[in-house]
Amino acid sequence: MTRSPHLSRGAAATAVALLLCAAASASAGCAAPGGLAEGEPVAPVSPQPQPQALWPAWSEDSPRAPGVATGTRQPPPAPLPDGPEVGPGGLAAVDVMAVVKADKRMKLLAGKGVINAPGRSGIRPPVFLDLTGDGQQEMVVAADTESGRTAISVYAARGKGIVPVLFTIGRRMAAESIGQDLLVRTAPDDGSEQAVRYHWDGTRMTVVNDERRYTKPRDPS
Repeated sequence: MTRSPHLSRGAAATAVALLLCAAASASAGCAAPGGLAEGEPVAPVSPQPQPQALWPAWSEDSPRAPGVATGTRQPPPAPLPDGPEVGPGGLAAVDVMAVVKADKRMKLLAGKGVINAPGRSGIRPPVFLDLTGDGQQEMVVAADTESGRTAISVYAARGKGIVPVLFTIGRRMAAESIGQDLLVRTAPDDGSEQAVRYHWDGTRMTVVNDERRYTKPRDPS
């Protein structure tokens, strides 16, 4: 007489579980490994930050796609040697023109003074954002030139000193914030549009994404 093989207790339990799951799938289904069981709430999805223009009045005439010089390996930025001291009020209480004049890369653009609307050269009103995530606001300064180019600098407070952590210049430039990142859009003279995204790396604002596209065929010459 042929004897039927016996199942171990573990194998029998597994077989019963599979049969129950198969039966339940006809009505409700079994949760896949790593999936949600029936009635289990879905975790909320956090909304992604959207670009916010730093200077909306200037953005209306700016391209919606971009550019800017990318950074290279450099030593950590040093405080402006002749910059004003930062007091209890932070950078928001510092004279922006004193900061610009102390920065050798920006002081040549300070001669036209402060402007409050697009259409002429000069220093735009500064914008204050926490780009480093330390709870203190950095100063973002833009200077427009007569040639249609714009220079943007970001300054951070370190004790009583002011440290430049980003400098970039480009044509038809527009700046936006995305969370704690800075997005700079320019339209270079070669017919392209470029968008560069900067993120704080613990020392300075560095490029984390750089996209360029051409809106018209490039001159083969």
